[in-house]
This record gives sequence, structure tokens and C-alpha cells, in this order.
Amino acid sequence: MNYTQTLEFLFTAMPSFQRVGGDAYKPGLERVAAFCHHLGNPQRNFYTIHVAGTNGKGSVSHMLASILREAGYRTGLFTSPHLVDFRERIRVDGEMIPKQRVTNFVNKHREKMQQLDLSFFEMTAAMAFDYFDQSDVEVAVIETGLGGRLDATNIITPLVSVVTNVAMEHTEYLGDSIEKIASEKAGIIKKSIPIIIGQRNESYNATFERRAAELNSRVIYAEDEFVLRGIEHFDNENQHFSVERMRDNRTFELDIDLLGDYQRHNIITACAAADYLAELTPLTISRRAFREGLAHAAANTSLMGRWQVIASEPYTVCDTGHNADGIRYVAEQLNNLDTDRIFAVMGFAKDKDLDAILKLLPTRAHYIFTRASIDRARSVEDIAAAAEGLGLDFECVATVSEAVARAKSLALATDTIFIGGSNFVIAEVEEIIAKLAAE
Repeated sequence: MNYTQTLEFLFTAMPSFQRVGGDAYKPGLERVAAFCHHLGNPQRNFYTIHVAGTNGKGSVSHMLASILREAGYRTGLFTSPHLVDFRERIRVDGEMIPKQRVTNFVNKHREKMQQLDLSFFEMTAAMAFDYFDQSDVEVAVIETGLGGRLDATNIITPLVSVVTNVAMEHTEYLGDSIEKIASEKAGIIKKSIPIIIGQRNESYNATFERRAAELNSRVIYAEDEFVLRGIEHFDNENQHFSVERMRDNRTFELDIDLLGDYQRHNIITACAAADYLAELTPLTISRRAFREGLAHAAANTSLMGRWQVIASEPYTVCDTGHNADGIRYVAEQLNNLDTDRIFAVMGFAKDKDLDAILKLLPTRAHYIFTRASIDRARSVEDIAAAAEGLGLDFECVATVSEAVARAKSLALATDTIFIGGSNFVIAEVEEIIAKLAAE
């Protein structure tokens, strides 16, 4: 098979959660463990950091990978979902896995993958472990896909585990309460290996503390280790944070090339994790690597879709926040923008709590609801029906490209265009950007 045929096989024989939702979900570690045993257990041949959470785990994973790269380590990064290219999921020192390596892996192990009836995510995680091992990776940052306890990535034994936060998500798979969802995410805690909690919350603190106590593991609350003292936004590419390390009251002045007000939470989590790695593991991370890693996090890892500024006139930004907790932060930032008008192009997945999301959206914006060209996307008719009576000013446009064009036709140079609500919507926008850049 060539690369195109390989991807077709992966997306059809092994449907991804990204494309079809719950039909692709296969909980349990037996299949992926058996497959990795078949591969020689490559996940045991390098250090790992395990990152879970409802929101922010992607940003934190990219920050940590960038810091480790700046520290001089050959660094792997496994994340999901991808936006434009499948290979975004698997990177070494910021570079995507080569197409030929994807093809070779599938050609070599296709029969075994089918024999074990692997899910798309299980296959992808195993491919990442194998590629990292073959690429002489020294340390890899591994982001969970769904939950934690039964996630395919949970066969690793990391230097430290990280949970950014917990909110209501994927309740049909993880449980119908914060406590149940937290219990699933606490499943990544390993015996005697600390867990860093990015945002403490009385609704789930006890869940993590109880599980950690059972495994003789230490719970580290990031907010007890570092405190944010100030934020400064000084352009459309960077923001500046002043943070204090509580154990010695040392202040760090940090720049980061990731925008979005919600990064104030993620940077504290990343600081706590990097500090732990530097102080209490075999890894060496200098202050220079710490600062430079954060300053170039997006550039070093090619992170897209986190309050990503596309144009300045009109100010045009996209963000992948796609559940109620993530949309809440996006809505706050939209409300605080100093702009004449806001035109928001938004689409949503079928399995999201649409009512909860729509109630969070600022009423000052004009919404252009649309549908991404993927089966899992919600129809504009469903969105319109839910939006009726909520005081939102909206219209519906059939496709993402048409919706973006509509927003551009309405907006003046002093206005703002926001694009978001779903990874699928952002993916189509990123494809348009990539094509324009190639021309």
C-alpha cells in the first residue's frame, strides 16, 4: 500500500473516534498491551510524561515537549486529534512522522492489528511508541485520548502524571458526574509516581487524593507550587506571564507564543510539571530551557488552533475549544475584546452538550452557524433549533468555507471574526490556510 491507501485502510478498517464518535471507542488495555508486546514493548525504552484532562492537556503537552527539546533531549510528542494531517499526532523534535514510516508500519503489522481487532487510537498509540523507540527518543510526552484508566496510552509508566482539570465530558463513556469522570482520569496514577493536578477543585480533589493514597503516590497541586502574578498581552503572537515559585518565592518572567486567556491555567500546570522533572527526576532542565521552551512552544511543536490569529484586519482568530468548559473560557475572552462587532462562525459535533454550550455564548456577537463536512458534525438545523429563544443573533450557512466567506463579507476592519466550536470546523479552516500558503 502507498500512503494514501494506508490512510484509507486506517480510517475505514479502524474507524477513529474523531470521525465517527462512540462507535470507534474500545475501552480496555488488553489489545494494545498485546500489540505492544508483539512490537517488543517499545514504550519501555524511553522516559515518558503522561498528560490527561478535560481541557488544556494539548497545550500543556506541547509546552512540556518544547521545554524538553530546548533542554537538549530528543523529544517525542503524541497528541490527538489531528487537524489537517494524520501525522500531526506523532512528532519527534517537532517534526511529523514521515509518510513512509506510517506506510511501512501498517504494511508490516497489518495482519496482527486486524487479528487483535485494534481500534484506530490503539493502533496510533502503538505506532507512536514504536516510532519513538526507532528514532532514539529520550523522553516523550504522551497525551491521553479519552479518559485515562482505560485509555490505550495507559500502558506506560511515566516519570510523572499530569491531569490539567476535570469537567463534564463524554459522559456516556466516562460517567455522568464529575466524581466518576475524575475517577477515570485518576486511573493514570501509577504506584509511587506523583500526579500533578493543574486546577484544584473541591468536586474532584478527594477522588485523586484517595486513588493516590492507595498507590502511595504524591498529589501535587500546581497552584500550590506556582502562582500567577501578572499577565501582559503585547501583540498578536505572544503574551507575557509573571509567575512566582512558592517554595523559594522566586519570580519568573515568561513569554509564550500561545495566545488565549485560558493559557494562564495551562502555564501554571506546565511550570509545576517542568519544575518537578528538573528537581526530582533524572532529567536536567535549565532555566534557559524552561524559558525558551515556553517562549517557542507553538513554533517548536507546530501547535495550531489555540486562539490562533489568522488575520489582523479584521482581527480573525480560531480556537479548538469544543466542550462547555472550553467554550466558557473562549466566551469570556470574546466578551472582553475591544472591538466594534463580533462575527462568530461556529459548528459543533453531534455528541456535545449543545444547550450548555449555546447558553455560554456572548449575546453581543452575530453567529453564523455551519456544519463541517464530516458525519460526526451536527446539522445547522439542529443548531438553529437549539439557539431559538436564547437571544442569539444568528444565521445558518451550509459549509465552513461559505460561512467564513460570509463573515468576511460582513466584517469591517475594526470588527472581529471568530471561528470555532469544533475541531472539525478548525480543521477545514487550517486546510484552507495551508492551501493558500502553498500557492
